[in-house]
Amino acid sequence: MPAPAVAAAVDAARDEAVAALLAFAPDAVELGRRFAEAGHTLALVGGPVRDALLGRLGAAATTDLDLTTSARPEESARLVGRWGEAAWDVGAAFGTVGGRRGDVVVEVTTYRTDLYDRVSRKPAVEFGDSLDADLVRRDFTVNAMAVTLPDGAFVDPCGGLRDLAHHVLHTPRAPEESFADDPLRMMRAARFSSTLGLRVAPAVVEAMTAMADRITMVSAERVRVELEKLLLGADPRAGLELLVGTGLAAHVLPELPALQLEVDEHHRHKDVYEHTLTVLEQAMALEDGPDGDVPGPDLVLRLAALLHDVGKPATRRFEPGGGVSFHHHEVVGAKMTTKRMRALRFDTATTKQVARLVELHLRFHGFSGGEWTDSAVRRYVTDAGPLLPRLHRLTRSDSTTRNQRKAARLSASYDALERRIEELTAAEELAAVRPDLDGEQIMAALGVPPGRVVGRAYRHLLELRLDRGPLGEDAARAELLAWWAEQPEASEG
Repeated sequence: MPAPAVAAAVDAARDEAVAALLAFAPDAVELGRRFAEAGHTLALVGGPVRDALLGRLGAAATTDLDLTTSARPEESARLVGRWGEAAWDVGAAFGTVGGRRGDVVVEVTTYRTDLYDRVSRKPAVEFGDSLDADLVRRDFTVNAMAVTLPDGAFVDPCGGLRDLAHHVLHTPRAPEESFADDPLRMMRAARFSSTLGLRVAPAVVEAMTAMADRITMVSAERVRVELEKLLLGADPRAGLELLVGTGLAAHVLPELPALQLEVDEHHRHKDVYEHTLTVLEQAMALEDGPDGDVPGPDLVLRLAALLHDVGKPATRRFEPGGGVSFHHHEVVGAKMTTKRMRALRFDTATTKQVARLVELHLRFHGFSGGEWTDSAVRRYVTDAGPLLPRLHRLTRSDSTTRNQRKAARLSASYDALERRIEELTAAEELAAVRPDLDGEQIMAALGVPPGRVVGRAYRHLLELRLDRGPLGEDAARAELLAWWAEQPEASEG
């Protein structure tokens, strides 16, 4: 297609996207009219504008809106307060006012020029008077586009539309300057390669590599948020490879590049790093729709896939004859996972779930060559608990062999396990496996008060339940009394 025709097509797509954005955000258009009547400019900026141009405009893009204005914060607060049902101060020092009207939430920020102390990372905010200057200070050109309200003029001083059309990520200024102002932008570059499918420009990659150590200046909480968004994107491999290739991962997730073990001369073991990325992709492919057991994108499953083999470098042993072993790497890996996720300030529940999946991811392989006993099935289900649907997917994803016969054998073996789980669950309600006697019944049978003895007795009966299935109260009581007769506390009574 000739260049003029390409330009015309891009312009038409731009105009269509702007019209769609205005149609989806009528409340923002009205707010813009109020600002204009008061003598100020107001513009939509950032994600909604970018997503409209990408054809990804949805409800989230139109109900949570970022805007920038020439008005000072006190004037913005007055106008937003008259427009909406509620208004609040997001950060007076940063010139940001929040407001809500129905389901639409806006944040209106006065044009700014941020001057950072590049040691303390504390910004000294100066208000500006130019939309173009405000856009130039932003992280990437694709986020430095604006649509003025209410007239719908498209403003693009940094060529963001061009970069979006070419699927490339550039910074408005020299990347070294942009990253010096906020090192977290390097993490965002990796995130956008995952979520938007953008190729990061060579100059940007070069700056990320040279400045990777500056990410340590950023709080763990902010790093974690970007890592989560990266992992929940459509192509996390692209983002993770960028983190590893630039050296950023060595500071924020060092367990990942550590998986790049040198392959021994006989190639007796896999490239663990490549294996891990493949497992992640295969786990993503097994995520369900919104009504499934594991609706995607699922952060817990994806983190478990990413971290399931982090214990291998610490447990690698070269065996006689040229073999390589990683004994107990799942146990070591679970501890490493917990430590890393705590350092990144993940919440406790997510950390425990991911670490548990890492710990259990090899359990199937201990039985994959033979028949599963009822006892083994009960323990598998009980140990996994509510994580069982994710464990199914993680275990299946962990097979990356190119040997089709081996892959088919493993898949068939896991199919058989899932059938056994279904059969036993139907017969015994495995999801709620408990001993045949509860704590009150144990205390009555033994004549003991609440305490550690009751806990030990409960665990003994639970082990019997897992090994032998339902016993019934009478048989369980007989087993309990036989156990009690061998305990030192029995003679003390």
